[in-house]
Amino acid sequence: MPNEDLIVGIFAAGLLPWIGWTVSRGLRAGRLPIGRGHIDRAERRGAFNALLFLYGVAALLVAAIALDLLFHIDIGLRP
Repeated sequence: MPNEDLIVGIFAAGLLPWIGWTVSRGLRAGRLPIGRGHIDRAERRGAFNALLFLYGVAALLVAAIALDLLFHIDIGLRP
C-alpha cells in the first residue's frame, strides 16, 4: 500500500539526522555509543573506527530504504 510506504519512508528519513547527530557528537567527544556502553577512541582505536564504519553503513542503508519507499526508486531492496 502506498500509505504504508509513505509512513515507513518518512520514519526512515527521520532516522538519518539522529544517526548523523550521534556520529558527530561521538567524533567530537571521542566516544561512540554501543548499546548501553561507549567505545572510547583513545582506548580502543580499532573498535572505534569499526563502529564508525558500521554507523556509516547503517546511514547509507536507511537512506536507500527511505529513497526507495518515498520516491519508488527500484534499487533492488524489495522482493
